[in-house]
Amino acid sequence: MEIRNIAIIAHVDHGKTALTDAILKQTGASPEGTTMDTNVIERERGITIYAKNAAVEYKGTKINIVDTPGHADFGSEVERVLRSIDCVLLVVDAQEGPMPQTRFVLKKSLELGLKPIVVLNKIDKPAANPARCEEQVLELFLELGASDEQSDFPVVYAIGRDGRASLKPDDLMMGGTQENMDLTPLLDLILEKVPAANASASADAPLLLQPFNLAYDNFMGRLAVGRIYKGTVRPNQTVWIKKPDGTTRTGRTTKIFTFKGLERVEALEASAGDIALIAGLPDIYIGETITTDESAAPLPAIAVDEPTIALNFLVNNSPFAGKEGKYVTSRQIRERLTKELEVNVGLKIDFGTAESFRVSGRGELHIAVLLENMRREGYELQISQPQVIIREGTDPEGHPAKLEPFEEVIIDTPSEFQGAIIEKLGLRAFVLQNLTQHGNSVRLTLVGPTRGLLGYKNMFIIDTKGEGILSSRVLGFKPYAGEIKKRQVGSMISMATGKSLGYALWYLQDRGQLYIKPATEVYEGMVIGNTAKGEEMMANPTKGKNQSNVRSSGMDEALTLVPTIDLTIERGMEIMSDDEYLEITPKSVRLRKQYLTENDRAKARR
Repeated sequence: MEIRNIAIIAHVDHGKTALTDAILKQTGASPEGTTMDTNVIERERGITIYAKNAAVEYKGTKINIVDTPGHADFGSEVERVLRSIDCVLLVVDAQEGPMPQTRFVLKKSLELGLKPIVVLNKIDKPAANPARCEEQVLELFLELGASDEQSDFPVVYAIGRDGRASLKPDDLMMGGTQENMDLTPLLDLILEKVPAANASASADAPLLLQPFNLAYDNFMGRLAVGRIYKGTVRPNQTVWIKKPDGTTRTGRTTKIFTFKGLERVEALEASAGDIALIAGLPDIYIGETITTDESAAPLPAIAVDEPTIALNFLVNNSPFAGKEGKYVTSRQIRERLTKELEVNVGLKIDFGTAESFRVSGRGELHIAVLLENMRREGYELQISQPQVIIREGTDPEGHPAKLEPFEEVIIDTPSEFQGAIIEKLGLRAFVLQNLTQHGNSVRLTLVGPTRGLLGYKNMFIIDTKGEGILSSRVLGFKPYAGEIKKRQVGSMISMATGKSLGYALWYLQDRGQLYIKPATEVYEGMVIGNTAKGEEMMANPTKGKNQSNVRSSGMDEALTLVPTIDLTIERGMEIMSDDEYLEITPKSVRLRKQYLTENDRAKARR
């Protein structure tokens, strides 16, 4: 059977997963209602976080499909996948056009010599403009240095949600004839344009396999997901594992799995061209070469993006410590983080001290997803404010300099909000690169340090009244941009322990925004809100109304409480200051001062 290996790449929310789900449904590989986003957090957030494999059969050909994340924080997942496949489906929203992550994934694909198939998706959107979008995609190809052959890309028009595709956009919009009622035009194009993975590779040659992803099983341990370039892999096979630097060790496979639909199926063997899952190699790592020929040269290394932010994970020592969590000790947190390193290759952890672990990741979302998974598993811990990673290096003139990560930000917003956005990001050292107008909306392109983005996204939602879209991509490390004043509000700190009362909160809400509701348990040193004027303020949220036996007019007015800010892990990471911790438990997210009493804080400031 012939094999085709493809990956679906796109910017976040351009319809990769919906298109993959539709292909699985049409080919009968999965029942209706199933989705590639199998993780609970993925389904809740509506984004893909982990690259996942599936396989379908179409006209006697096996098509291996890898669905990749679209968010910049998970870009390292995409890079690794591209090395193992022969073609990419570049999905672009016909209304939004190419976005930051579109540029990132396409650049990586072109550098590897892949010839993309462009899928202009969501052409049924009211403001969709397939002709303009196709032109923008071509401009992007040329800008990224695509060859003449790569620039002559085939285009398919699709409504992925409905599972429909056509080679002509008008056919889809007119209600459709029988030919464009499904994804047949896209699947036929894959068979026509994608080279067969097993056409030139010999199944009888010595094994040559390279893992591009890792999985973990409680019974089998670490599993390697890899592309077989030559030969055949079988259970109970002795293999040599080679690092890119040539270091060699031996191992033995125990089980082999291939993919059928979304399921992994145990197999007696997997041959050249296929994508397989290998068990039995507990210390295998991405980019290593698995071979049966001891003298074989290792395959080129697969680079993994360096982290851009770092923070401390600490044992929770608040007055409410241990009340809600099942796993609360440093040993338990260390074991969980060690297990995470098995599969989360974009993460780096320094297990420095017994009570504190330095965790580095690709961005706030990358870390927030790990914390959300941990709290759902019953872990309780606290974290420090995320800080960007500063490197020592040289500036463009070659002088020694401090370097920090920079990002390109693309913002789509109604035009009346552009002034506030440019002003706020200008204060955070961002420089406007481009501004284009489409009707009543504008697209802003800005470049600045990652530090300037930390803590901005919540402000952005308020400034654009929820109508703006912000996307970013890491550009690399550039010279340090200097001091940035980000925090414009202060902290409202509880000076008492007990249960908050509506009466006290009614008085406090005029001083800023509250993070707690009535009847919330609080402790001294817990941050219960922010102050609009930027100063720190001690408050007593447990104070009740003085009772007397004398009635007086004006003393019984109705208490009207303004809605509070709900603290989530991501929001807490954005709004916390450098002298605060975010306390995370299975049931609660609380913000607190590192030193709980005013006395201790005063001593720490000296």
